Amino acid sequence: MIALVEERRAHVGIAPLCAALGLARATFYRRRGGPPSGPAAPQERRPPRQALTAADRDGVLALLHEERFVDLPPAQVWAQVLDAGQVPPCSIRTMYRVLAANAEVRERRNQLRHPAYHKPELLATGPNQVWSWDITKLLGPIKWTYYYLYVLLDIFSRYVVGWLLARQEAAALAKVLIVESCERQHIAPEQLTIHADRGPSMTSQPVALLLATLGVVPSHSRPHVSNDNPFSEAQFKTLKYRPDFPDRFGAYEDAEAFCQRFFP
Repeated sequence: MIALVEERRAHVGIAPLCAALGLARATFYRRRGGPPSGPAAPQERRPPRQALTAADRDGVLALLHEERFVDLPPAQVWAQVLDAGQVPPCSIRTMYRVLAANAEVRERRNQLRHPAYHKPELLATGPNQVWSWDITKLLGPIKWTYYYLYVLLDIFSRYVVGWLLARQEAAALAKVLIVESCERQHIAPEQLTIHADRGPSMTSQPVALLLATLGVVPSHSRPHVSNDNPFSEAQFKTLKYRPDFPDRFGAYEDAEAFCQRFFP
């Protein structure tokens, strides 16, 4: 029996053969000398005997795509097919597996899907190759009053190439800051990449057109990801965690004077 199991194990499997011959698997392994020494060669996993064929899976997917079932979960589809006097093609869990294999677990109607965003990875081997910019709020004298601090930072040297303090957040102010900073640093076309998050000023059309005109490559963080712009966020934390940073600024001139001391 040991020889028969060894001969047909590749086609049938050890467990079914031992069960058919009334042979304990422990006895088979013990008599053949235990498991082979060294790492076992990877074997292709055989599909279960009750697994659906490719044609059966296509039939399940076509059933779930029918107009009457396209908005229903598999449990309701399975129950309605059963109520109609028909035999469901598979279990509810198998319906979910078929939908998952076709990326249709959440939505089965034909619709646009969000692209897969990749984590931005920018490398700067010298100054004025990659800049990072962001906007932070500085609290004003009373509640709901803010001053907006725009900062452009070179990620290679951590040098602040430009900053601006304003009473509002606007794309027009960002354009002025970027143009003046590029002129001051003598930026040539196709030399610079500017990275930012997805705030309204960063993704605005005027800023995008300006960067295209200057020959600057834009880069943005992934949606709803807070750590894709770490250089600007770290600098803002350094600014606001200073011992002399006030809880509120009494006026715009006070905030401007503080920023002039921090950004010489």
